[in-house]
Amino acid sequence: MTAPSPVHRGGTPAAEIPVGLDLARQLLARQHPDLADLPIVLAAEGWDNAVFRLGDHLALRLPRRAVGAELILHEQRWLPELKDRLPLAIPAPVRVGAAEAFYPWPWSITPWFEGETADLALPGEDQGEVLGGFFKALHQPAPQDAPRNPVRGVPLATRAAAFEARGVGLRDKGVRLATNILAIWDDGLAAPDDAAPTWIQGDPHPRNVLVTDGRITAIIDWGDLAQGDRASDLAAVWMLLPSADARRRAMAACGAVSDATWRRARGWAVLYGAMLLDAGLTDDPRMAAIARATFARLIEDDKAEAGA
Repeated sequence: MTAPSPVHRGGTPAAEIPVGLDLARQLLARQHPDLADLPIVLAAEGWDNAVFRLGDHLALRLPRRAVGAELILHEQRWLPELKDRLPLAIPAPVRVGAAEAFYPWPWSITPWFEGETADLALPGEDQGEVLGGFFKALHQPAPQDAPRNPVRGVPLATRAAAFEARGVGLRDKGVRLATNILAIWDDGLAAPDDAAPTWIQGDPHPRNVLVTDGRITAIIDWGDLAQGDRASDLAAVWMLLPSADARRRAMAACGAVSDATWRRARGWAVLYGAMLLDAGLTDDPRMAAIARATFARLIEDDKAEAGA
């Protein structure tokens, strides 16, 4: 008999170090004094990093948790190599920052990209090809020393305990996942792992995708980049694209992807949805809205396939 999975209470993780404007200015003054007088505005605070707009064209990316510091090193090492082969902008660092006595982690200065996140500004009907083309360009073999991520790009079965824990957390909040969503999860678990590892972005949810006038313009937050199963990235087809036609176009533009990989991708979309809904119901309604939209799209496509 296995031990029960721990119950995840959801919600945004607390910052291990407060990251504010004063800290940002102090770091700039000590390490990049030529930029220290530019205007600084807090733009976003995610689970792992705080992001500040620096002047008109730059951004500061400062970890707020130790795990974010490790992930930012991956961005600094690998994004400069990936950016020139990808068809969408990514935040490859233009300068890097080192730890100080008063702040123990590395940090980055990146380009600032205009646009709204894709949960607030939906991609247009024609952006399926854009998203699929981006993944086709990214999902190529990675060097042997490329990082691996313990929770992204791994066999879906290794995330089953986490999914069960999220289900417990949701039931504690009075929410039960629909039967057809659970069936899609089970089908993803049953799909064989038939794809060789490739580069993956690792965290392709809508708040990491920028949209301008209906066009996807940039993919941000690459801390989870790794080599692994691209199915975990392809879940973005359901997280990002509002119309069934756009999703079909995205799948076609991805190139040679097996049916088993798409089944695993749907399973990953269910997992991401459960994670975001659990967190969102705790303290982030935008995350909950992303989850509900993802589930609705999965159900729409599942019913269409069953009726075909």
